Amino acid sequence: MNWHQITNATALEEIKQESFEHPILIYKHSTRCSISSATLGRLERNWKQGEVGTLKPYFLDLIANRSISNQVAEEFGVWHESPQALIIHKGESIFDASHFDISFEDIKAQVSVLG
Repeated sequence: MNWHQITNATALEEIKQESFEHPILIYKHSTRCSISSATLGRLERNWKQGEVGTLKPYFLDLIANRSISNQVAEEFGVWHESPQALIIHKGESIFDASHFDISFEDIKAQVSVLG
């Protein structure tokens, strides 16, 4: 899986703009949470880029970048969770899941309806 790191607040505006070209996955990860680690491992093991087309995965370490994590919640109108996955399309969150509800199959299903 080819993660793109989110390390600064300006990246969110860039991601919003990029989401008009192709969908974006934001995965918010807590390095202190065993559920987050388990979910990340399961997602990475099941990831098949060819099945999600142009979906581009971004990774946010929310412990190192808590203010950016808060900004994601505010910007996209979602309640902060950890771990959390959001799909951003045309500048808006069209899907979010947290904890063990995060799965490759659900992400793939959401992307498939975008055409």
